[in-house]
Amino acid sequence: MTPDIPDVTRARHGRPVHHWRRDVVELAALFTAVAVADAVANLIGHGPDGPALLVISAIVLAATAGFHVWWSRRHGHAPPVSDTGARTAAAARPAGPSGQPAADEVAGVLWRMRTTVKDEPGSLAALCTALAERRVDILSLQTHPLADGTVDEFLLRAPGTLAAAEITRAVALAGGTATWIERADAHDLVDAPTRVLGLAARTALDTAELPLALRQLLGRCTIRTLPGAPAGGGRGPEPVPAGGVLEDTVMRLPAPEGGVLTVERPHLPFTPTEFARARALVELDTRLGPRIPRGHDVLTLPEGDHITVRRVDTGDLPAARAMHDRCSPHTLGLRYHGPVGDADRYLNHLLSPRFGRTLAAQTASGRIVGLGHLLWDGDETEVALLVEDAWQQRGVGGELLGRLVALAAEAGCESVYAVTKASNTGMVAAMRGLGLPLDYQVEEGTLVITARLDPTPAATAPGPRPPRLG
Repeated sequence: MTPDIPDVTRARHGRPVHHWRRDVVELAALFTAVAVADAVANLIGHGPDGPALLVISAIVLAATAGFHVWWSRRHGHAPPVSDTGARTAAAARPAGPSGQPAADEVAGVLWRMRTTVKDEPGSLAALCTALAERRVDILSLQTHPLADGTVDEFLLRAPGTLAAAEITRAVALAGGTATWIERADAHDLVDAPTRVLGLAARTALDTAELPLALRQLLGRCTIRTLPGAPAGGGRGPEPVPAGGVLEDTVMRLPAPEGGVLTVERPHLPFTPTEFARARALVELDTRLGPRIPRGHDVLTLPEGDHITVRRVDTGDLPAARAMHDRCSPHTLGLRYHGPVGDADRYLNHLLSPRFGRTLAAQTASGRIVGLGHLLWDGDETEVALLVEDAWQQRGVGGELLGRLVALAAEAGCESVYAVTKASNTGMVAAMRGLGLPLDYQVEEGTLVITARLDPTPAATAPGPRPPRLG
C-alpha cells in the first residue's frame, strides 16, 4: 500500500510530479488576486491622494519581491528538513565506493611516537596544537624529564591519509627534535601501568618469561645474558653496580643467576623510566629464583608406547646426564657439533629457564629419553633436539619440536632456527614436518635451517602443536 504523502514529494525517474489539482488552485488564486487588486485600484484611484498611494504601493511591492528573490537565492541550497529533524531522501549521500571513505580513514591509524622538546612553558602545548591542526588524536601521553629537555611519548590516532613523514614534519615545525615514529596496534591501547603489572605477573610465574617481558616492555631490542662463569671456562664479564648502568641505547643489569644482562636497541635511547621498569622486572625475577610451571602431557606414540612431556630445569640435571651417558658419540656429535666430552659442560646452561625453555620426554619409569630446547639468542630464537638412540625415529623428536615451535609462536617470535650437521637427516625431517616455510644455509658442513612462523601453512600441516606446558 502506497503511503499518503503530498503530491509534490512523489517522484518519477528522479523528477517531482505535480498533480493537475494544484495547477487549478494556483490559477484560481491568481484570478482572485487580480480581481482584488482591480477593486482596490478603483477605490483608491478616484480619491484625492489616489495616484500617490498607488506609486507607494508599487514601490513596497517591488521591494518585497526583491527581498524574496534575495532570500531564496541565499537559502535555496539548504536541503529540506522533516519535522523530526532528519534530512529527506533527496539530501542523502550517494552510495557507492566513490562516496564512502576508506576504512582506515574512518577508524584512523595508530602510531607510537617519541620526540624531545624544550623544558619550558608552552612547548608541549605547541606540539599538541600542531597535531590537532592535522586531525591527529592524542590517546595517551607520557613525559620523561631529562637534563636537556623532556622526552614525550605519544600514542596517536591519525587519519589514514596522513603519512608518518607529514606527522614528523609537523612535530619538527612545532619544536620537536629526535622524533621517532612507528605503527602501533590495539595492544598499545592498554595503559602503561596495567601493561607493566601484566608483564610482572607473567615473569613471576615462569623464569623463562623475563627476556620476553623485557622485549614487550622495551620494544624491539636485543637481550643477552653473559654468565659470571662461562661454560667454556675463562674470564667472565665485568660486573656492574647493583643498580645497573644506563648508557644511551644500552642498559646493563646484574643478571639474576650472576653475570650481566645486556639490553640494547638501535637508534632509540632508553629513558630513565624505561630503565627503572626494566630494573624492577629483573629484581623481581632475582628475588623469586628459578621456577617453571608444573604440568605434563601423556602421549601415545605411533608404535603404541606412552611418554610424558613436561618442562624441566636444572633440578633434572642428573637425569639429563644419565641420558647423555646412554647416547652414542655419533648422536652427541650431531647435537653439539663439537667435542663430545664438552656435552655435559653445557647441560647446566641449557636446562636453566633463564635462557629459554626445555621440554623433556620421559618414560613411565621416569627416565628421560629426549630433550628439546628453545633458547633466546639475542633477538632470535634457536631450537635444538637430542633423542636417545633407542628412541629415535619413533616420533619423539617431532613431538618435542612441534611443541617448542608452538611456544615460540606464542611468545611472539617471528622465526626459529636450528643448527646441525648437513648429515643429520633426522633433524631435517623434523623441521620439514612442521609444515612451515624453511630457509637453508650451509657453511663448511654446518646446516642452519630457519623456519618462519607463518600460521597459514600450519593450519593444514601436522605442526606446530598448541602449547600446553607453559
